[in-house]
Amino acid sequence: MTEKPKSHGRLSISASLQPRDLIDERPRLKGTWTARIVTLFPEAFPGVLGLSLTGRALDQGLWALETIDLRPFGEGRHKNVDDTPAGGGAGMVLRPDVMGAALDQAAIGTPPDRTRWPIVYLSPRGKPFTQAMARRFAQAEGLTLICGRFEGLDQRVIEDYAVEEVSLGDFVLTGGEIAAQALIDASVRLIPRVLGNQASTEEESFSEGLLEHPQYTRPAVWKGRAIPDILLSGHHAKIADWRRAEAERLTKERRPDLWRAYCAAHGRDPDGDREL
Repeated sequence: MTEKPKSHGRLSISASLQPRDLIDERPRLKGTWTARIVTLFPEAFPGVLGLSLTGRALDQGLWALETIDLRPFGEGRHKNVDDTPAGGGAGMVLRPDVMGAALDQAAIGTPPDRTRWPIVYLSPRGKPFTQAMARRFAQAEGLTLICGRFEGLDQRVIEDYAVEEVSLGDFVLTGGEIAAQALIDASVRLIPRVLGNQASTEEESFSEGLLEHPQYTRPAVWKGRAIPDILLSGHHAKIADWRRAEAERLTKERRPDLWRAYCAAHGRDPDGDREL
C-alpha cells in the first residue's frame, strides 16, 4: 500500500506595498526606460508585452516593467479602494487617498519633472493617443500608468499629481489594463534597439503624418492578383514616389483629419490633388 502524499494546505500569499518588478531575473541596464503600472490586477502583466520583440527586449533589459498593486493601499478590513460618487449616481469611484498613496509609492526614485516621467491615466475622456505621443513617452525616462476601474478616478488625484489623461479611442473598456499594454507597446517599440531595424519605425503609418502605403510580398501573383509592376521594377526613386502617392491617397480617403493636418504642415490645399 503506497502512502498518500501529505497535503501542505494552501500557499499563503501576502500583499506588498512595494512595486513588483516583473523582470526580477532579467538584467536591467543603467537608465533603462521603465513603465510602472498602478492596477488592481498586477497578474495581467506583462501579458502580450512579454511576447515577440517587446518580450525579447524585456529579457535583454532594454526596458523594464513594474506593477504596483492598488489593493494593499485600500482602507479598512476589506481594503476598499473605491466609494460611491459624490452627488449620487451609479457605480463606484476610485478613492483619492488610496490612489494617492499608491502614486506616492510609484514615485519613489523617479524625477518630479513630468516631461521626464509622465503620469498617465487611461481614460475614455482623455486626449487621443497618437504616434507623436508614443514618441514623447519613449523619449522620457519612464512613465507611470494608472489603470482605471469602475466609474473612474477622483478628479482631485488627477489635478494634484498633474496626471495626463489619455484615450485609445471613443469606446469604453472594463478597465485600463488592456489600454495600458497597447500604450506601452507603442512606446517601447520606439526605444533604440528594441525593434532591431530602426528604419521600420520611420517608414510605418503615422511616422510622417500619413497612413502607410500598401505592402506586398511573394508570390508575385496570388489568386489572379499581381504585385504592382512598379514594385518589381528595381527603380527605387519611382518606387518611393509610388509609395508616397499611395500613402497620401489612403490618408485622404480614410482619415480626412490626418490629411488636413498633413496638408497644413506642408502648405498644401487639402481639397486639391483630386487625382489622388
